[in-house]
Amino acid sequence: MYIEALARNLPDGVPWLSLTWLITLAAALVIMVLPRQKKEAMRWVATIASGLSLLITLLLYFSYNLNDPGYRGLGLQFVERLPWMPQLGISYLVGADGINLPMLILTGFIIFTGSLISWNIEERTKEYFVLLLLLVTGVYGVFMALDLFLFFVFYELAVLPMYLLIGVWGSTRKEYGAMKLTLYLMAGSAAVIIAMVAVYFGSGMRTFDMVELALFGRFTREFQALFFLPMFLGFAVLAGMFPFHTWSPTGHVAAPTAVSMLHAGVLMKLGSYGALRAAMWLMPEGAQLWLPWIAIITVANVVYGATIAMVQRDFKFVIGYSSVSHMGLVVMALATMNTIGLSGAVLQMFAHGIMTGLFFAVVGRMVYDRTHTRQFPELGGLAKVMPFAAVLFVIGGLSSMGMPGFAGFIAEFNIFIGVWERYPLIAIIAALSIPITAAYVLRVTYLVFFGEVKDPHFLDLPPLTGREKFAGAMLAAILILVGVYPTIMTDMAADGVTEIVARLQQAAQGLALR
Repeated sequence: MYIEALARNLPDGVPWLSLTWLITLAAALVIMVLPRQKKEAMRWVATIASGLSLLITLLLYFSYNLNDPGYRGLGLQFVERLPWMPQLGISYLVGADGINLPMLILTGFIIFTGSLISWNIEERTKEYFVLLLLLVTGVYGVFMALDLFLFFVFYELAVLPMYLLIGVWGSTRKEYGAMKLTLYLMAGSAAVIIAMVAVYFGSGMRTFDMVELALFGRFTREFQALFFLPMFLGFAVLAGMFPFHTWSPTGHVAAPTAVSMLHAGVLMKLGSYGALRAAMWLMPEGAQLWLPWIAIITVANVVYGATIAMVQRDFKFVIGYSSVSHMGLVVMALATMNTIGLSGAVLQMFAHGIMTGLFFAVVGRMVYDRTHTRQFPELGGLAKVMPFAAVLFVIGGLSSMGMPGFAGFIAEFNIFIGVWERYPLIAIIAALSIPITAAYVLRVTYLVFFGEVKDPHFLDLPPLTGREKFAGAMLAAILILVGVYPTIMTDMAADGVTEIVARLQQAAQGLALR
């Protein structure tokens, strides 16, 4: 592979991680100064910048050395560190390992395909692309930050543009959806910042450096029991954890297509990633105390989300509740606290991100923007009109169902093995979601793409553009590639969670001796 060959010769001394988010930030600034009538130039700037950031993430991914102990022996590579506010123990510290590298390439794929899908945006094009690029700048920053303060700054940058992107360019109760999303996520952020400040003082070190906190932080059992939960749940709100999930389907439906892709494909992963990277890594004894109870709650996510998706009449709501179910599997996997479960969580975050990106590209841009309806009674026979979109949706559906040969299968297989190892009864109950998922995927596929065309106007729908086909084909190809050749990611994910699993096991042994 050409990218692998290029990655092996990646020059040292270049701040590759920082370049990833600096490119998208610079593109946002360039678009800000372009005249409003230069819409074509704005689209090109956004697409080229997102493509370059994707290329960098791929180069970093394939140049990562699984045999390198990395920064402080934690497997972290490409580390960059600069003092920011040293008097407060705050630094610009970023790095990458087997946990966040899959998330970085996921972000790259979603923003690149989302930019291609967004070429039809005519209303306030400048503001749209500026906010979209600012959002993804924040996402990149969260996934690479190793300083809690820096992490939170990027986290807020990733969340805040969603309000305007949904409120201005959305549909279907967009003001309500934007406000509900923002209020829920701000409540989660409040819980996180309380726990973050507590960690700063409770460690006895007066630093936000997560590496130092993980290695030398002096957190008592009582401290972890008190502050693990607000940090974990604060992030889990963004992951769509039951019962804090109701903002998510509403936000999915209200958001414009590319924002739905980023929302479900990437932003929900910030929550589960934060829960793993910050809460579980820094407070492993708190994780041992609380995660068995959280595992029970996630059953509602998995089974309830799939069941509610089954009875929806709106195409987007099906995908929205499907995301609640699949992200429930991620949080359930985190609760296993074992290697196969946590690596399954990383794989599921990636597989679900690509899958939902593909789903929303089909549902939002290819179907809704042409038919102006998402209601199943009004749709039908679209495979005769847009067969390529039907093929893309079927590929995404097969991955969602966990069919062998697709990325969703290897992710869910790891998760259920990990859950069975720790909570066999929960694994049995959660497995009910598998036939339910298959049922709603098959139902939706039949209602929308097969049967007779219900509206004669659908026979004259404009064909898919080359950009739309390319974006959809790219996402579909990734689902197949990871499904057929899973070691391209499984080894990376397993290596990434090793340090956290070791800390969790050490905490479990410590609790057993008390």
